[in-house]
Amino acid sequence: MSAFVDDLIAQVLTLDITLHACRERLAARTDSEALHDLRIALRRLRSLLRPLRKVPAVEPLENAAKAVGKLSGPLRDDEVLLGELQRQGRHDLLTSRQAGLEHGYAALLASAELRRLFQVLDAWPQLFRQAQREQLLQGARKRVGKTLARQQRQLAEALRDPAHDRHRLRLLIKRMRYGSDAYPQLTGVAGADYAALKAAQSALGDWHDLMQWLARVEREAELAALAPLWQQALQAAEGKADQALEPLLERFTKS
Repeated sequence: MSAFVDDLIAQVLTLDITLHACRERLAARTDSEALHDLRIALRRLRSLLRPLRKVPAVEPLENAAKAVGKLSGPLRDDEVLLGELQRQGRHDLLTSRQAGLEHGYAALLASAELRRLFQVLDAWPQLFRQAQREQLLQGARKRVGKTLARQQRQLAEALRDPAHDRHRLRLLIKRMRYGSDAYPQLTGVAGADYAALKAAQSALGDWHDLMQWLARVEREAELAALAPLWQQALQAAEGKADQALEPLLERFTKS
């Protein structure tokens, strides 16, 4: 158990460093991937903590990470849309949106949610060690294994559904992939299995972006001219997503 706890704390400390670096990159506007990398680090942190959320020391950190993820999500959506508008040469739509994005960056950096996350991260290793001393982590490794196995069963059931929901599959695949990253020794997901998860996540991500852009057309009339292009691309993305799911059906629905 001691080695398991040591590894978990080491992973959280590594993610803490990553999150601090992402915050500084975003504040200095050093590159266009700072927010994206921050959100990936949050996802990895939540995947690490999710199976242990009933431990008192874990829930505050999981909730703090969730809050920053919720706050930063719309900003990432705007970043992705701006990238698409640039690819399509629609520079007339960029100026006001870029200004809004800059305002969003500033609000995120000054937010109580981000400040709270780093406060909880600072205190967390000591709190987790205290939970270990109080024997609140008994059976933690086994609990994590059960959670990961349940995630795999949920994905298998969703894949078997002929009328599968791509939105739900996307979330289940992301959860399983990052759970595998957090606990590779407990999932048994590696090599070709992991590559299949990653490919499906990417294909479903492309489909999801198009769905979001088309939904925004209904609220933002200035995007209407791009709707036919996105609708055509959506049909192709649906096919690619379904193709990417086929290997998962073969690999994760074996019983």
